[in-house]
Amino acid sequence: MRVKKLADAPRTRAFVIHPELRTGGAGGRSSETRLDEALSLAEALDLEIVGSATAVLTAPRAGWLFGSGKVKELGAAVGAADAELVVVNGPITPKQQQNLEKAWKVKLIDRTGLILEIFGERAQTREGALQVELAHLEYQRGRLVRSWTHLERQRGALGFVGGPGETQIEADRRALDERMVRIRRQLEKTVRTRGLQRSARQRVPFPVVALVGYTNAGKSTFFNRVTGSSVMAQDMLFATLDPTMRNLDLPGGRRAILSDTVGFIADLPTQLIAAFRATLEEVLEADLVVHVRDAAHPEADAQDKDVYDTLSALGFSEGQLDAILTLHNKIDLMAPDARAALIEQCARRDSEAAISALNGDGVEDVLALIAGRLGASETVRVLRFDPEAGEALAWAYRNFEMRGRRDHDAGIDVEVAAPDAVFERLARRFSKDFVAL
Repeated sequence: MRVKKLADAPRTRAFVIHPELRTGGAGGRSSETRLDEALSLAEALDLEIVGSATAVLTAPRAGWLFGSGKVKELGAAVGAADAELVVVNGPITPKQQQNLEKAWKVKLIDRTGLILEIFGERAQTREGALQVELAHLEYQRGRLVRSWTHLERQRGALGFVGGPGETQIEADRRALDERMVRIRRQLEKTVRTRGLQRSARQRVPFPVVALVGYTNAGKSTFFNRVTGSSVMAQDMLFATLDPTMRNLDLPGGRRAILSDTVGFIADLPTQLIAAFRATLEEVLEADLVVHVRDAAHPEADAQDKDVYDTLSALGFSEGQLDAILTLHNKIDLMAPDARAALIEQCARRDSEAAISALNGDGVEDVLALIAGRLGASETVRVLRFDPEAGEALAWAYRNFEMRGRRDHDAGIDVEVAAPDAVFERLARRFSKDFVAL
């Protein structure tokens, strides 16, 4: 069990370092943006930022990451800031971590460790907590055995910042592996349960619309706006983690299920992609995937690439990627000329829309666009119900998009639209109450 932070406990003083290769390799991003994102990640963990720096490297040093001169320079800055924790915005090896901690006399975590820690803080459901713990254990497996065996209780899964012993992970490899096996078994049970729930939804069936996007792009704000929910939505990286599903009412009387998923980020740890794969199966199985994009962000194109790379890693085919509907969000933050140009661009394309989820601009058009996308796979039929078949007719109103109705002596004729599976379910339940014309 995690030890909860006390409300009045002092915040950990952190110094953030972004290592920048002189040859580039930042995926089209500037070093300033990368450092700002690292600072946002640290703030998302409620760390007190006491200093930051960008360290330019010709090439990573095997044992130290930085050269000897840079190690001394950064160490002096860390000491002057009286930092308790150093966050390195990139991958570091166990040996590099061990050497730098000894040299600077502080705890040190890399970008992967920081993101895992945030996920550990934010996961609310039992499944989410298990997935994060599994990702932590996989990440720590090599570090635990090679670096700190028999020295102390490992700072451990879900406990980098809080100190040794918080999660009681034993330093023995076998015990670690046994714990990972138990977690995987528990997650397998959850996957089976979700599969049953998905099958039940398919029998209804309401189409599923899944939201994806870079973290802090505004997915949860859009989700709340169109469903009337109150999912946590803040200007913070990874404000929400656990998937949420709500009913979505569409134009024409249709209903869908909208799923809000965890946001993606550059260099999302592979351990988390693997651990959250089961949860993100909702995205793979969705009838429509909607990509919420921060159109006002200066490096929106680079963020897009990270989102699509992550979807590909999850198993999306090229056809699925091409079918994604893109929402250019936060147009209220754009300059007037840029906003007008984007709105005009979206008007010429049936796979894009420009919106402000915060103030509602363009949202109604998006709902019509989603309804149209889902309707492309529908069949339109005319059904004649017996005048006494009130239950069957009520069921039709709940599950079909009603296009028209005419009452006469022979019965009640309704023109309806839905996927073939809905017609099949109607036939199984009320075969004696209607005929198809």
